Amino acid sequence: MAGEERQFFGTDGIRGVATEKPLDPETLVRLGQAIAQIFISKKGRHRILIGKDTRLSGYMIETALSAGIMSMGADVLLVGPIPTPGVAYLTKSMRADAGIVISASHNPFEDNGIKIFGADGFKLADEKELEIEELLVKGVSAEFRAEPGKVGKAQRIDDAVGRYTVFLKENFPRDLSVEGMRIGFDCANGAGYQLAPQTFRELGAEVMARGISPNGRNINAGFGSLYPQIVRELVLENNLDLGVSLDGDADRAVFVDEKGNVLDGDVVLAICASDLARRGLLTGNTVVATVMSNLGLEKTLQENDIALVRAPVGDRYVLEEMTKHGYVLGGEQSGHTIFADVSTTGDGTLSALKIVEVMQRTGKPLSELAAPFQRFPQKLLNVPVRKKPDLESLPSVTEAVSKVEGELGDQGRVLVRYSGTENKARVMVECEESEKCNELATTIASAIEREIGTV
Repeated sequence: MAGEERQFFGTDGIRGVATEKPLDPETLVRLGQAIAQIFISKKGRHRILIGKDTRLSGYMIETALSAGIMSMGADVLLVGPIPTPGVAYLTKSMRADAGIVISASHNPFEDNGIKIFGADGFKLADEKELEIEELLVKGVSAEFRAEPGKVGKAQRIDDAVGRYTVFLKENFPRDLSVEGMRIGFDCANGAGYQLAPQTFRELGAEVMARGISPNGRNINAGFGSLYPQIVRELVLENNLDLGVSLDGDADRAVFVDEKGNVLDGDVVLAICASDLARRGLLTGNTVVATVMSNLGLEKTLQENDIALVRAPVGDRYVLEEMTKHGYVLGGEQSGHTIFADVSTTGDGTLSALKIVEVMQRTGKPLSELAAPFQRFPQKLLNVPVRKKPDLESLPSVTEAVSKVEGELGDQGRVLVRYSGTENKARVMVECEESEKCNELATTIASAIEREIGTV
């Protein structure tokens, strides 16, 4: 299902430019109705929770969705700006029928998006999203629309951030302390601008933070996980123990150690997997990552007798694989890290707590914990294409891929796939030498250009 084409939903909900389809007010009202019909029955009152990041368009989208939901007789719980994992947690803890996040993650403020969680706090399966799409196209059933006296109402939950902060603090071991630690945050002027620094300050850390003055237009604007140099400068200039850079909805984090080295999600997985395995808490001695995770992660885990399972790109596909087999740790190179014994989605602040936990438990600085991870050089080429036939049906491409794989053996990796959002083929080659990666990736890209290139 991961590769099935859908009209509205991508790999992580619905994305688009605010006010343009599908994020225009008319479509959003219908979407609210469709979500309500999927999650309510004919009896009893129902509640759907809505949270958002700090984008200006969040007000419009929140209002349009609420109108659609209330027209179906369901109530709306409005929790305001809060990280995506906060919505997942509150949906479950407040026993709502569903939760909605209004965010476009790391995208600029003009964009926005919608992610949906079920009552259990998990993102919807592809099948549920397809049901919503069908209702968006054909419209909701008249029998589900509320009578005039039974329309829903909206209620603001003023202490939502505080509730989630308490949950996060409760998941930091009581026998460990962060007092005396000096931590830097870049909150991207996004959903985590209050919660992340507040959580660590309340635990006793000294916190210095950037990207904590959202104005509706500055989310991700030169700040956040795509710009780790901001928190790197903060760490080096102030001699901090570590830095944490969040994205717009704070469901992922990129780290900087005390020496200024940038550490992505692969390094986080390696550190946390090794710690859990040492303590006998890594179920199946297995970690789930995606096809994009660096071969260095696989090699590092192998050295610790830990297996790596790869899932399609998208944190919900990682979580599906984890849930299927009961694995407790998984994530993406981009910084989504899932601790399934605690959370149902990626959580940048929780990841920071887990990294600090390992630092305090071992007494080691972050640079030392990250040292065993050796990243393989990687070359990624994007090839514009005029069509997207099955790559296996292109003889010269399959021949080129086979040749490269044969040359690399077990000392490298090849991934060729189509972009899910653009007319492009993506070629990724990892190996021990950077120049060789470039050469081999170009060989495959040239074969694709000859077969289906735009020139």
